[in-house]
Amino acid sequence: MKKYEIMYIVNASLEDAARTKVMDGLHKIITDHNGTIDQVDEWGVKEFAYEIKHMNKGYYVVINVTANNEGIHEFDRLARINHNIVRYMIVKTQDEE
Repeated sequence: MKKYEIMYIVNASLEDAARTKVMDGLHKIITDHNGTIDQVDEWGVKEFAYEIKHMNKGYYVVINVTANNEGIHEFDRLARINHNIVRYMIVKTQDEE
């Protein structure tokens, strides 16, 4: 298992319940593949420096996870096709111990 930091931006126009559902769905991908969510840091709504997909702001979330390759690949695949995710970035912070 490796440690990762994942930052993703959710569409800011979603209602709180819908945004929570999207976030829980993304977090469930990691936990379904035997990973753990170590920390969740919600930055809230921030304005973009430039327009992305006709939007000027988004809801930023940073999570620290411990996951295997399958979980990260599945997260990557599903975040890419989810229309409510504006952008995301996965960074490996630590190798296997």
